Amino acid sequence: MRLLSISAGKVLPLFSNHHPNYKSVGSAIHKQSISNLQNPNAIEITTLGVKGDEQADLSVHGGLEKAIYVYPSEHYAFWNQLLTRETKKPIDLQHGAIGENFTIEGLLETEVFVGDKLFIGKLEFAVVKLREPCFKFNAKLGYKGASKAMLQSGFSGWYLRVLKTGTLTAGAEIGIVPGTRDISIADQNQKLLHNRNQKDLWE
Repeated sequence: MRLLSISAGKVLPLFSNHHPNYKSVGSAIHKQSISNLQNPNAIEITTLGVKGDEQADLSVHGGLEKAIYVYPSEHYAFWNQLLTRETKKPIDLQHGAIGENFTIEGLLETEVFVGDKLFIGKLEFAVVKLREPCFKFNAKLGYKGASKAMLQSGFSGWYLRVLKTGTLTAGAEIGIVPGTRDISIADQNQKLLHNRNQKDLWE
């Protein structure tokens, strides 16, 4: 298990026709890789996440409890195939394209539980919860069914709280120390999917 990429982004206008109430809204979902295996720059990680990264809406992203958004690289093939089919254009998403700060390999939602601790390099993190996609994710990927596809696939990624700050470089090994193991990220995803289906809450 290792960290493949660290990404950050600034708040920019996000133009969307995927939500009736928003024509343009601020978002920092456009992340760019600032440390990767080709350019393993040392990046400062604070209690609020990747230094220089921004969030437009702190009620749903960022802050101490959602400082870092992690996404498994294994899911990129799914998105490339889906978006290529739905948009009729060849899609090859780069790390950071899902809006994540950390792109990792070797660890999936079924294997990660709320309260687990992740050790990445010399830094320490706690698993908080899954990512709940919204219309901004649809707009970012240019496909109105992206949020639904994320929940139906279970490929949500998850948020981390930063327990030990410092610098981090792409390529760092990842270790996991289990917590109480009451609910996994995959379990959270299934509950959210059930609730949305029951209440018809799709954008």
